Amino acid sequence: MLETKTLISPRAILFDWDNTLVDTWPCIGRATNITLEAMGHKPWTDAEVRARVAGSLRDVFPAIYGARWEEAREIYYKAYTAVHLDELRALEGIEDLLREIATSGIYLGVVSNKTGKYLRAEAQHLGWTSLFGRLVGSQDAARDKPAPDPVHLALLQSGIAAGPDVWFVGDASIDVDCGRAAGCSTIFVGNFEASPGDKSAQPDHIVADCKALAGLVRAALRPK
Repeated sequence: MLETKTLISPRAILFDWDNTLVDTWPCIGRATNITLEAMGHKPWTDAEVRARVAGSLRDVFPAIYGARWEEAREIYYKAYTAVHLDELRALEGIEDLLREIATSGIYLGVVSNKTGKYLRAEAQHLGWTSLFGRLVGSQDAARDKPAPDPVHLALLQSGIAAGPDVWFVGDASIDVDCGRAAGCSTIFVGNFEASPGDKSAQPDHIVADCKALAGLVRAALRPK
C-alpha cells in the first residue's frame, strides 16, 4: 500500500475538473465515439475512453488521427458543444465543499485539460464561476497538463506561489504529475494504482471519493 505524506494546511487548492468536481464521462464518451466513427474508427468502450482521454485534445488527437487530427477536432467540438451542458452533473457534495472552502479564505482554482471555453461555460452553467480565482483549461497556458504551466497561470493573480501549501486535487495520474512538476502537494481521488516501480505519478495523499476528500479538507480548515 502506498504511504501518504502529512499535508501542509493549504493556502490554495487547485482542482482538476472532469470527474474530480463534475461527472462528465457520459458526455466525453458520447462525443469521443461520434468523432471516432466519423473518422472511420471503431467506437471505444467506457473503459477505453477513461483510459485514453486524460491528456489534452491537442496532445492526444494527433496520436489517434494522425494528419487528420484537426478535422477530428472540429467534429469533436461540434459533438461536445451539442451535449455537454445537458449532461453535466456536479459530483455529490462537491458544491457545498467548494462554497465552504471559498468562504474560508483559501484560494480556489481549476486546472483542466478541457478546452478553456468549455470549462468556463460549464462553471457558469453550474453557478460556480465566482468560487474560483481562475479557471485554466487546455490552450490557456503555453503547455497543458502534465506540464506545470497551467498551475502557475491559475495562481498568477493570487499572490501565492506554487509549493507544498498549494494542494493539487485530481483523479488521474496526469494530475499528480502536473502538481508534482509545479512543486505542489498532490491529492488523488479514487482508486490509485501505480505501475510496479513507477514513482513518477505517486501522489502525496489518496482519498477514496468526494466524501473522503471533504473530510480531509475540513480537517485542514479547523483552527489549530
